[in-house]
Amino acid sequence: MNKTGLTESHHQRAAALKLHGLLAHWTDLDPAQAHLIVQVLEWEEQERGQRGLQRRLSSARLGRYKPLADFDWNWPKRIDHNLIIELMKLHFIDEHSNVVLLGPNGVGKSTIAQNLAYKAVLDGRTALFTTAADMLNTLAALDGASALKRKITHYARPELLVIDEVGYLSYANRQADLLFEVISQRYEKRSTIITTNRAFGEWGEVFPNAACVTSLIDRLIHHCDIINIEGESWRMKQSVERANKRKTTKKTAAKSTKEASVKSKTKGKVACK
Repeated sequence: MNKTGLTESHHQRAAALKLHGLLAHWTDLDPAQAHLIVQVLEWEEQERGQRGLQRRLSSARLGRYKPLADFDWNWPKRIDHNLIIELMKLHFIDEHSNVVLLGPNGVGKSTIAQNLAYKAVLDGRTALFTTAADMLNTLAALDGASALKRKITHYARPELLVIDEVGYLSYANRQADLLFEVISQRYEKRSTIITTNRAFGEWGEVFPNAACVTSLIDRLIHHCDIINIEGESWRMKQSVERANKRKTTKKTAAKSTKEASVKSKTKGKVACK
């Protein structure tokens, strides 16, 4: 601590914020200015932290999703709740491990993946959410080598990459090779989350005739938590509930209309008497 009351920690914070003008006159500060300097440092850190969070959220492209707090853990017939809660601590990102969420349509795979990505962003990490179709078709459409290299780097750079809906469509060999390239560049350097409705033994149907499928799966699952989710579609459940609710509402309305009509006729007869 110097005569102003400012410490080395304050100096380091100013340096981290790159407040070069302030740093250049650090020794010129007097005790009366110390409180204001500390306040400015706090304001600047808070503002930059908030802007950084908004920037990372925008770049992550998470879209709309249900918070994990609203997830109905009793709906899937099988799901490793404890493992998912453990993954939310994000240690797998520090370990450069992967996560595969395997299960049929509508059991919450994408929701869990989006929540993991959101938690990573809140934790100060970079994340990117994309569907397999969007990523692979975007890459396949690029002709120039330099443009393709830049786009692959775009997918290889984030600390967490979520590739949603692998297995819903089939792809040509070129797309298979491009997915292999992305996974290879991230291998043991960055974490990847895959959601899929196909067991690995069926990926040959997703990428028919592709020679790299075995190597792709090998790199993906080398350091990986595989979560198998079983159950009926939550979206189908909600759709059925809405349909039943509409039917009930229509029946209630029809009954009310009929009762009102009967009452009206009864009153008319009484009036005639």
